[in-house]
Amino acid sequence: MQDNKNTIAGWALAGGIAALGLSIISGKVFHADKPERPEKLGYVIEGVVSSEGEAAAEVPIATLLASADVAKGEKVFAKCSSCHSINSGGANGIGPNLYGVMGKPHASVAGFAYSDALKSKSGPWTFEEMNKWLTSPKAYADGTKMSFAGLGKAEDRANLMAWMNTQTGSPLPLPAAPAPDAAADAAPAAEGGAAPAAVDGAATPAADAAAAPAAG
Repeated sequence: MQDNKNTIAGWALAGGIAALGLSIISGKVFHADKPERPEKLGYVIEGVVSSEGEAAAEVPIATLLASADVAKGEKVFAKCSSCHSINSGGANGIGPNLYGVMGKPHASVAGFAYSDALKSKSGPWTFEEMNKWLTSPKAYADGTKMSFAGLGKAEDRANLMAWMNTQTGSPLPLPAAPAPDAAADAAPAAEGGAAPAAVDGAATPAADAAAAPAAG
């Protein structure tokens, strides 16, 4: 009887040792097959904030205006012509006439039905204000009738504003660009954007005829 108990205990102990060994071996095998996230990623994903919480800085709009291409700005505005005129004395369309818009007060074109959101904006259309509007009309004037999401590429906004500033009898002076050492660390502006924004009150334009820039 005692021999049987010893035999059973021996087999139980052997089985336990075998199970433990298999567990250790299988753990090493599966761990080797599982990739680990590296401490530092091999490439940076555009638009994602770094682990330190710092986003890439954008080039100041004043710096971009200093080297803006007026001819390119005119080409950008060509996509807005389905909603706006910009000639002196031109009629309002889906959006207001934009002749001389730079430097004018917000929502100042006679006969155009602006939204209350835009009419609540005080002061003139400066380069800084126009840049904010073109970047995101809804963020600038929440409640605007304009459905365009915004013009994401800062160079396009600068070129467009530079050209619009020529379409007036009294162009605004360009803002002073930051000193070179202050702008040296700024990263290039984000790429990718849509056509310039339609003014307040404009309906959504066709994909190939994007809405126009800003309410005068």
